[in-house]
Amino acid sequence: MLVTGFPAGMFQTNCYVIAHDNATECVVVDPGQDAAEPLRRFLESSALTPTAVLLTHGHLDHTWSAQEICDEHDVAAYIHAADRHMLADPTAGVGPQMGQFIAGMTFAEPRLVEEFADGDVLELAGISFRIDHTPGHTQGSVVLRSRIDSDAGSADLVFTGDTLFADSIGRSDLPGGDGEQLLRSIAAKLLVLDDATTVLPGHGTTTTIGRERAGNPFLVGLGRVAAERSSMSPQIREGSPS
Repeated sequence: MLVTGFPAGMFQTNCYVIAHDNATECVVVDPGQDAAEPLRRFLESSALTPTAVLLTHGHLDHTWSAQEICDEHDVAAYIHAADRHMLADPTAGVGPQMGQFIAGMTFAEPRLVEEFADGDVLELAGISFRIDHTPGHTQGSVVLRSRIDSDAGSADLVFTGDTLFADSIGRSDLPGGDGEQLLRSIAAKLLVLDDATTVLPGHGTTTTIGRERAGNPFLVGLGRVAAERSSMSPQIREGSPS
């Protein structure tokens, strides 16, 4: 399996490409500002064609190039219904300061948009992605779980967008944000995963669930809460897509 990413634009948002080895199709996650051209170069050099664009939430730094990439390849952008409005109206999610930065710019939905919901499993480019709704950073934030096979064996991955970072969590002071809700989402959907699960965040470096459980200063006490919830609810113990 190929999983690669690069930070793009002034926001240094991580754009990811996922594909099977020797495949011709791939999935793109969160193509943000200035992601289109480096993404094109990578796709051309790798002989890959996107079959879908997955968006972890509706903030412009994660969706900026989605219309361009989707329409160019005639593929759909997948986003949670609660954040879909931001595709055409990004000012709804960024607040007044950022709104001034994009004043006068025009944004629109891709021609094809699909809405996903909590618990959905998508089969794209031969890869399974489990969708977990994690509101708090935005009301439509999701994390995307998958499993890859390598020479070292199987490994669980989770693309966390702006829900969870290495040593930090997403902000909750923008429209639609809710700090307590964000912590509940992390406890219920992320800290119940196996420690070895690799976290690929929307900004910054890769980490693991175990590392964040043990050392993330924003999650103090949440690991215990997650363990208690996991023991009571078998539904949230599932650690990978079916």
